[in-house]
Amino acid sequence: MSGLVAIHQPNFFPWLGYFDKIRRADVFIFMDAVDYPRSGSGGMGSWVNRVKLNIQGEARWVTCPLKRMEMGNPISAAQIDDGQPWRAKLLKTLAANYGKAAHYREAVTFLEPLILAKEERLSRFNEAVIRMIADRLKIRARFVRQSELVFEGRATELLVSLVKAVGGDAYLAGGGAGGYQEDQMFSAAGLDLVHQNFEQKAYGTGQFLPGLSVIDYLMHDGRPQD
Repeated sequence: MSGLVAIHQPNFFPWLGYFDKIRRADVFIFMDAVDYPRSGSGGMGSWVNRVKLNIQGEARWVTCPLKRMEMGNPISAAQIDDGQPWRAKLLKTLAANYGKAAHYREAVTFLEPLILAKEERLSRFNEAVIRMIADRLKIRARFVRQSELVFEGRATELLVSLVKAVGGDAYLAGGGAGGYQEDQMFSAAGLDLVHQNFEQKAYGTGQFLPGLSVIDYLMHDGRPQD
């Protein structure tokens, strides 16, 4: 058995809670075969292609632009729009807003090749970034793509199917699962349910804004967390 399994969409430079999930898991599944999540207006904006940074003292979005695609396509089909100079813009944003951070030079030296990596598929770009940052934070888990597994169902049934597909015996639920997750389905399938209960602690010596991209943490601290 593979023990504790965590499952999450491959998000864009995600926050520390995402990496805490990886840290606690034996297996981490990138959920890349579900429909690309849409914002309320039907646009492409989601945590899969954008995240918040400390910009001029406020939590503001930075975005990886995507080529338009029809509704119902999976996350794995989303393509980065490199017709827009978003990579150079992001690096300039980091320099302007984090240039005086304690670990800016070290962090940007690490991040720049990740940002500039010429990968056209968003899910593969995000996955590579997450793997590299997890390694830097000395987080170890076995990474698997949903698209490479045999699975069935939707919502909680899908989660149960994925845990079983990798031989897991427990599922690690994040803090935002309460609205749709049917907890009893895990026990009915012979699986334990573990709640993450992540609480973010302040870091760095300057202004702290919770819920920002891991980039913010790398700029101000960057040490492996307990």
